[in-house]
Amino acid sequence: MENTVLAVHAIINGEKRVTEKQYARENPTNPEEIVGYAPLNTVDDAKAAIDAAANAFKSWRSTSIEERIERMQKAIQKLKEAVPELSELLCREHGKPLYDAHGEFFVATLWMEYACNTVREVLKEKVQEHDHGKTIITRDPMGVVSAIFPWNYPISLSTIKIAPALLTGNTVVLKPSPFAPLAVSKAIEIMASEFPPGVINMVHGETDVGKELTSNPKVAKIAFTGGTETARHIMKSAADTIKNMTLELGGNDAAIFLPDFDVNDEQAMRRIVISNFLNNGQICMIAKRVYVHRSIYPQFVEKYIEAANKWIRIGSPFNPNVTMGPVNNLAQLQFVQGLVNDANNRGAEVIPLGQILEPEVYERGYFLQPTVVLNANDHDRIVVEEQFGPTVPILPYDDEDQVIALVNDSIYGLTSSVWGEEKHAIQVARRIEAGTTMINTAAIMGLDVQFPFGGVKQSGIGREYGDEGLLAYVETHVINVPKYLDLPHIPE
Repeated sequence: MENTVLAVHAIINGEKRVTEKQYARENPTNPEEIVGYAPLNTVDDAKAAIDAAANAFKSWRSTSIEERIERMQKAIQKLKEAVPELSELLCREHGKPLYDAHGEFFVATLWMEYACNTVREVLKEKVQEHDHGKTIITRDPMGVVSAIFPWNYPISLSTIKIAPALLTGNTVVLKPSPFAPLAVSKAIEIMASEFPPGVINMVHGETDVGKELTSNPKVAKIAFTGGTETARHIMKSAADTIKNMTLELGGNDAAIFLPDFDVNDEQAMRRIVISNFLNNGQICMIAKRVYVHRSIYPQFVEKYIEAANKWIRIGSPFNPNVTMGPVNNLAQLQFVQGLVNDANNRGAEVIPLGQILEPEVYERGYFLQPTVVLNANDHDRIVVEEQFGPTVPILPYDDEDQVIALVNDSIYGLTSSVWGEEKHAIQVARRIEAGTTMINTAAIMGLDVQFPFGGVKQSGIGREYGDEGLLAYVETHVINVPKYLDLPHIPE
């Protein structure tokens, strides 16, 4: 791809909004290279975007479901046509390998198509005749949706909100992350062109812009994917107007390997390695701590390192042999390195993994060689904190009650996985406190857009994907037409 410098803009009421200030997004593979510029919008811009969405909602809410679906399908087709160009842009600004960028667009369009195919049935009005009269149940749109999403999977984590919001009759104001603003802004611009002005709006900016999107009284719903600490601030900001929320937050997802797991299963070993290190471990639903029964622990560690050294190949995202690029940004790299250093200082064994294919590229960018951490304490930071980077602790356990207690002893509960004989694994899975538990796989390899996804405890509120992901954007409206009844307990 030609290394041209790109500029993206806010979209307000169908028009690009040029701002006085912009910020640069560097290439994490080569931080001296500027990939593009994104706007620093103001609070007034955010208010204008919300006003535009509120005005558009007045007519969009009454648009037929058929027109909404038709427009969404056209937007999906346009997005598919742009995938080659946008995938390369995403690689440059994000650092993820090209195969992962293509995969992200695939999951995004897969979900949007599923939403188009199922929304008619989900929104279908229900009429019930009964002894006491008639009841009509409708699904009504909420209004303006503020959709805020992070940098790790910006395409899929924006469209997971756009599709259900618009198909159910709402309008949106989107705010991308400054760590991957370019490809997603172009994708949103492409989609917005298929909808009336004001239906899709987008602003960039700092904390003050985010606060406006979460506190403005014209906003009916907040859809947020990101960190738990940020979500606490969002909930406080939204409290005065009691906004509806879908929050998909952090996780410290555990993988449990039962004594009946076959450590010689090379495909299973490859799956767990990928579930630890895909996208450099920068995935909310990735396996972030691995518990292995002591009876198979030594063999597991040996086979795990062997599988990791085969799969992990570090270098430029555009190298077809590379499976891992750089960490997305310097702050995240320093955070993860701090966790590894802390574990090392506490006496844990840190083992580097994989092959560095391009040493000169590695030295220049935000690269961090993946590591596995052995002999960590259950209360070390690398075990109890979400790493969101290329490192994972592997810990032994002695019995099921012990490991389930360790897994559940967390403020998080997003996903988990259990590996072993299927019936046994399902029995263990039922005892885990998580929104999703996968059997003999983990991370996106166990994701299915037909079924709801979300967390428990401080990993979130509500669900995305599946029918629940559509219902999250509507209000249930019950219309009762009762027969007149003589009620003896009410005096004349």
